[in-house]
Parts: sequence; structure tokens; C-alpha cells
Amino acid sequence: MQRAGLFDNKERGSAFIYILIAIALLAALTASFMRPASQQTTAQNTYQAITGLKSQIDFIQSAIQECILTYPSGDDSDTPALLATSVTQPYPLTPTHEYFTLDNAPTFSADRTALKTDDNVESIACPGNPGDSKDHVDIFGGSSGKFLPPPPDLFSPWEYYNDTDGIFYFTETSNTDAFIQTAFAKLDEQFAECQADVIDASGGQLELTSVADATDPKCSAGATCFRFWMITKGTAIYPGDADGEEVGCP
Repeated sequence: MQRAGLFDNKERGSAFIYILIAIALLAALTASFMRPASQQTTAQNTYQAITGLKSQIDFIQSAIQECILTYPSGDDSDTPALLATSVTQPYPLTPTHEYFTLDNAPTFSADRTALKTDDNVESIACPGNPGDSKDHVDIFGGSSGKFLPPPPDLFSPWEYYNDTDGIFYFTETSNTDAFIQTAFAKLDEQFAECQADVIDASGGQLELTSVADATDPKCSAGATCFRFWMITKGTAIYPGDADGEEVGCP
């Protein structure tokens, strides 16, 4: 009887040890899954931001290039002489350019009933159009069949510029999540030097052009901007360059 009791105690002790080992393994396994989950979420957010921004950059660039290749003369009426020489033709003008307020400037197409109040990319118009009427026709919208999707979450609509320093469009975000900076850095690496830049305006609002006036584009205070250049002129500036790669540009 004593021998049987001894074996029972040993079996209970062994089972208890196995239970402790199982608990320890479960805790280690749980911890191992918890850590990568956070890292995986960050990686997914980074990837989504990069792919979303890159696809829009390419789509916008393609739409603008299609316009200037299809209508290389652009707005070739007499009135372009009234344009500032700083504007690059036949590329679309900045949507709020004063040219459109001139009495003898070409009109917009019939589906644009008023002057634009913002310089968002979705507001740009092709200087040429079917029929050579020289009306500036919206590049994005129902008449063209090209619809610009909303910017990725956390990012502002793309803003367009065509003037003294060249042609570019940019987006900004005030979100401070680490994956944003990582996404911008990796996205910047996909372009040639001086073709794109990351602007850190965490220290205050930054002018994006060499002409610092109220109407020129700016990177808002506390934000980070990503800018893509289509044409760069000698006066172009690269303020707040986050990674130092654009030193010496243009």
C-alpha cells in the first residue's frame, strides 16, 4: 500500500511540473505573437501609405503628360502673351492663376462654371482640348472620364504649382506616427534625387518656392510634406529637407 501511495505522489508531482511547463510555454508563445503583431501593423501601414501615394503620383503624372502630348501647342491663342514668362507651357496652369481672371483670357470649358478657389490637383485643366477651342478643360472629372481618387487616409489633397520654380505637386500630413516618416523616406528612395523631397515643417511653416508671398504654396506648421517635381528650374528650393539627400538641388 505504501508503495502505491509513493507512486501516486510521484505521478501527481510530475503532472504538476508538466502543467507549469505548459503554462510557461503558453506565456512565451503569447508574448512572441504579441510583439510581431505591433510590428506587422506598422509594416502594413507603411506599405499602404507608400503604395497609395505612389499610385496617385503616377496617375497624376500620367494624366498631365497625356494632356501635353495630345495638345503640344496648349493654349496657342494670342492671350498667352499676357502670361508671366515664369509659367511653363503647355503644362496646366495653377488653377487659381490670375491669367483666368483677365477679360480677354480663354474661357474654361462649359462644365466649369466658375474660377477655382483652390490649387488642388483635381482642379487643374488641360490648356488644349478637342476642337481646338482653347478652352481649358478639366483633366479630372466626368468630361474626361478620369477621376482622381481621394488621397490616402491621413494625407491632404495633392496641391499643384506651375510658376517661377517649375512644376510640382505635393501632399502633407500632420500625423506623427512613426510609420509616416518611414513611408515618406522609402517613397523618396523610389525617385531620382531632386525629383522628390520630404519637407519637415515641424519647426514652423515653410515656403515651398523662392517667391515667398501669400499666394505661393507652403508646408503647414507642424506638418510633413511630400513633393513630386515634374519640371525643376534653377530657382527651385528644397526647404526642410528631412533626409539631407537634396543638398545641391536643383
